[in-house]
Amino acid sequence: MIPGNGAGEMSIEIRKLGIVGAGQMGSGIAHVAALNGFSVLVHDVSEERINTGLATINGNLGRQLQKGTIDEATKKAAVDRIDGAPTLADLASCDLIIEAASENEAIKRKIFQDLSKIAKPEAILASNTSSISITRLASSTDRPERFIGIHFMNPVPVMQLVELIRGIATDDPTFRSAREFIAKLGKTVTMSEDFPAFIVNRILLPMINEAVYTLYEGVGSVEAIDTAMRLGANHPMGPLQLADFIGLDTCLSIMQVLHDGLSDSKYRPCPLLVKYVEAGWLGRKVKRGFYDYRGEKPVPTR
Repeated sequence: MIPGNGAGEMSIEIRKLGIVGAGQMGSGIAHVAALNGFSVLVHDVSEERINTGLATINGNLGRQLQKGTIDEATKKAAVDRIDGAPTLADLASCDLIIEAASENEAIKRKIFQDLSKIAKPEAILASNTSSISITRLASSTDRPERFIGIHFMNPVPVMQLVELIRGIATDDPTFRSAREFIAKLGKTVTMSEDFPAFIVNRILLPMINEAVYTLYEGVGSVEAIDTAMRLGANHPMGPLQLADFIGLDTCLSIMQVLHDGLSDSKYRPCPLLVKYVEAGWLGRKVKRGFYDYRGEKPVPTR
């Protein structure tokens, strides 16, 4: 334990990390944490998903080894620090548990209700949510003062930024512990107030939504819009290509949170975005979105 500033306030030193969700975000967080010396347990709804997540981590570490950014001993040590957790109860010994499930508030609230029953009293609970109220999620736990938003950017091993979001009840020791944890990962913290979509997605997702409106209204094709933003605004990838990378279902969820939370028509999700999600064309993860990824190279779908 690390003494806090106030009487009786103590920060917990985070050594053991639990992650709920072995998908792209959860496996990325586990990857970075293990590389930086943390013991990591990864849980998901099935052992198959856990094993897929662990295989993804191993493959990504292998690519880093091939590129020369890590050596064989570092890779082996990182792999040895990560284990699967078949049941939620296996996370009971963790100092910090990060939820990295799908961007659905009901699912997240259920996870935190269950975690409250098994986490040790001093453990910090955190959400990797990209848009949902930290205060509301904290209210579903038995420890709102030891709850915080820790929003990693995708892909986690590559992106430098982490948004920290305090709920109304988050105490200072919890914030300090989370900030120290992020520093040990070698990443940069930015603080956001607990408003819908925080900082990055409050700015980024309306831009993507506007790009979809531009396509919907026939101002330009997929290729024209992405080329215009790559070469005209010097963006590393076009907004529709980026939407496919994020996942169109995630983009829609964040826009719905913004629209519902801020009651402003400028955040209304584009009907074309809704249509793509209803069709199951969710982007790269299903090989079809604004581009079709089933061939040798991506082909625009409009």
